[in-house]
Amino acid sequence: MKTNHLARPLIFLMATAVGLSSAWAQLSERGREIEASYQQQLEQLKAGLSKDIPVPEADRKAAYLEARKAESQALADLKAAEKRVAKHTKAAGLVEHAKGKWIGGAKKGIAQAQAQLEKAGSDEQRQTAEAELAKWRLNLQQGLQALQEREQALEEAERDRPAAKKALLDAQSALAKTRENALQSVKALGLSDALQSDALDARLAKYLILRDATPASLALYAQTSPENQAFLESMLKDPALLVQMLVADGAKGGNYARAIAIYQQILQASPKAREGNLQRLALAISLEHAEPISQRNPVAAKDAPATVDPVKRYLQFEKAFLAGELDLAFPRLTTWDYRMVVDGNEPDETLVWGREMLRNYRPDHITTDDYRWRYVALVRTDIPYGSQDNQYDKDELQFYQNILMNGGICGRRAFIGRFILRAFGIPTTARPQPGHAALVHWTPEGWVICLGAGWGSGWTKTPYDRDRAFLATTQARALGSAYLPVKRAHWIADFLGEKQVWGFGSRHEPGFWNGLALYTQQALIEAADAKELQPVGQDIAEASDSKEKIKISQVEITADDRKIRTMDQVIHLPATATSKPNKSTRAILFMDSALGGKQLHYSRSAGSAEFEYDFQCQQPGKYALVAKVVTPSWQQNLLVTANESKQPVKIPLPHTVGSWQLTEPVAIDLQQGRNVLRFTRSSDGNPKGFSVKEFMLIPWENHRKVLEE
Repeated sequence: MKTNHLARPLIFLMATAVGLSSAWAQLSERGREIEASYQQQLEQLKAGLSKDIPVPEADRKAAYLEARKAESQALADLKAAEKRVAKHTKAAGLVEHAKGKWIGGAKKGIAQAQAQLEKAGSDEQRQTAEAELAKWRLNLQQGLQALQEREQALEEAERDRPAAKKALLDAQSALAKTRENALQSVKALGLSDALQSDALDARLAKYLILRDATPASLALYAQTSPENQAFLESMLKDPALLVQMLVADGAKGGNYARAIAIYQQILQASPKAREGNLQRLALAISLEHAEPISQRNPVAAKDAPATVDPVKRYLQFEKAFLAGELDLAFPRLTTWDYRMVVDGNEPDETLVWGREMLRNYRPDHITTDDYRWRYVALVRTDIPYGSQDNQYDKDELQFYQNILMNGGICGRRAFIGRFILRAFGIPTTARPQPGHAALVHWTPEGWVICLGAGWGSGWTKTPYDRDRAFLATTQARALGSAYLPVKRAHWIADFLGEKQVWGFGSRHEPGFWNGLALYTQQALIEAADAKELQPVGQDIAEASDSKEKIKISQVEITADDRKIRTMDQVIHLPATATSKPNKSTRAILFMDSALGGKQLHYSRSAGSAEFEYDFQCQQPGKYALVAKVVTPSWQQNLLVTANESKQPVKIPLPHTVGSWQLTEPVAIDLQQGRNVLRFTRSSDGNPKGFSVKEFMLIPWENHRKVLEE
């Protein structure tokens, strides 16, 4: 069967997904000729660059290396001083732990065991209680012994505290001096003009791509069809594109052949991918998906694709962007930024669901001016901390839908936070720290940590490793073209075979050119007076409810929003037509609705808050009460009482998984004239939030017909 040439890049993607060493993946005679051509180009580029890369004067380089060595030692001294000061905090924490969780827990256990012993009605119950009592008494004894040892350690730390603080101040001063000396030695190298120039960019970019891709893998791609070879040649002759790829950190895993094949497929699938931000998006997907990304499908979806389809990922984001569904900042992101939007493991339909769910359920999270919490506030408001309900995850739901349904501890909460940010086109990545999972994400003011401790407390799931190295590159990249000298120094380091190092304080000491890149970056950041954003959400890192004072946004509720209408005997109560409350509270919030008009949101942490409606009814009798709701979870009910009734009627809320649905009708008796309906919430499990668009009261005798229509 003849293969359409448009499908050949896809065939190549499938082949590279299982490895270039497969039986099919062999170079033909024509392929070996192409390989030889690329190898020759590689050698020519290497020879020319070896002559043209600037060489610093030996004495100035030696001075720089000595200054760098001094700064490294000063940094090590500072870390030792910080560790010495931290001994007091750690010792105090251990004392509090012994007093509280250890001894306090043991005393509580003893009290419970003694109560069980008093209630014991059999020898077996008595023996169980006595064993429990003995266990807790031993635990108390161990806690008291530990407290004595810890208090002694705290006393020693307190005696050393003044000297430790002085040592820390001295170390900070020494580091500042050595850092300034190092920066001066960098200036004295006289390499600034060379790094400001783009004279070597095209050759460096082409050389590094040919080298990392390997001529053989590129030839394997080119030999599959004349069209593929022509496309590859056009890319290799486009210096701006090659430089763009390297500024964005190149193809993941050095798999440029696969990246090029993906890029070709995207351009074939959409003409819009050739320019502007959509070109940057297409390239970002090509580079990031150069290593296939495993797709996290619902457990029940046995036949779902094993990996994310990069072309479909592009088309999904293109469609969302053109429909105005993504964040307003999305068009101005860089190729590098986009890589941290498109790297998710969720199926594309789950991204579509995420946007629809948040628009329906919490539209205020989309429109908030606080970029630190835009979209990701979903974690704060609706993902309770705890894993007790994870056992109820449904196989037919995708992972992130199950997190919305059942909550989770730090890992699951960080996962869904990153997912919902990606869904709306906001760059984000994982930012773990010891014993805890957190995330970082882009804002117009810089990157911010969410759900974790501040910068310097962890690392990132990126090549930059340490979180401060990642922060520094985001701050420098925000300066646009001024950042290019940093990349040029890194490229020269890569050309010369230095190990890639992205930050001072990393696991490896940077070589000469990488060190020069980092000092250049540091100088840029200091000159720009870049701000370091403080973390948000630390108080809910391992808690369900925030203790921070959250500003309650008030939307204007117009007379039309409150107008209760009766049409064809059906009474329509807009959710915002409440008589109480008449403005947003922490428990009951009014917000603009994606359906138009307004909607009411009942907060997850609202407790037993009430809302009510006061309205007139011309036709007394039995009515079917139906609500249009959107819910993220299950086991929830509304309770309603009509007028003076003391017995509430339960309205089970369907688990809508974030879409709008009608509740099943319940019977309510209305009287002629004034009626008051009072609502509150009942939950069979952990309380969750829900949103309401309107209530309808339909005469019972024909409610089925009305609802079917």
